Amino acid sequence: MFEFMDSSSYCRDVESYLCRKNDGHLVRLVGPAFEMVRGWADRGIPISVTFRAIDRVLQRYGAKGKGRRPLRLEFCEADVLDLFDDWRRAVGVSNDERVGSGAGVELGRRQLSLAQHLDRVVLRLTAERTGTKHPAELLDLANRIVEELTAMRRTARTARGGSRQQIIRRLAEIDGELTDIVRGTADKALHRAMENDADRDLAPFRERMPPVAFRQAVKAGV
Repeated sequence: MFEFMDSSSYCRDVESYLCRKNDGHLVRLVGPAFEMVRGWADRGIPISVTFRAIDRVLQRYGAKGKGRRPLRLEFCEADVLDLFDDWRRAVGVSNDERVGSGAGVELGRRQLSLAQHLDRVVLRLTAERTGTKHPAELLDLANRIVEELTAMRRTARTARGGSRQQIIRRLAEIDGELTDIVRGTADKALHRAMENDADRDLAPFRERMPPVAFRQAVKAGV
């Protein structure tokens, strides 16, 4: 069974990953930065989530035309916590469960309005389309989604009741469409790697979950 790594190894791996992403420029984890990253480890934030957050921040910097100034971990905390919250919701881990070896610290999610959420999704998809090579069918779907969500944004701010629920249901459908095409265009090696990552990330919950629920959680994690 896979287990979460100890906080020291976690910090070393995050530091090494950041060094590679900074084109070899080493930004040491010392003082407040070290305590921050150790806190991520203690809370049980999967290191794969932390890596994805670093990638997302770097991609956002690139989309804004930033220079090659080395990224510091302090600028990644909001994205780490945001992606961790997404991960927990996706795999069905509640806020009050203990995660890894930590004390199950509550990570309050910054509440976004529906319109703000749409803005964030459009921003992510737009950044992902820029400077990254993807299969044509995936890019075509991303373009259609951006157009649909941009139009949806106009009514989302004032949507209430049934209208709001209709938008939310459509977002769930779009999420499924995007997930299906990503699965379909990914190669077998990537599938296996993602399954291994998901199994490792969820290992601390294996004994507390029915086998069927665990398999569903791993699928959601992938």
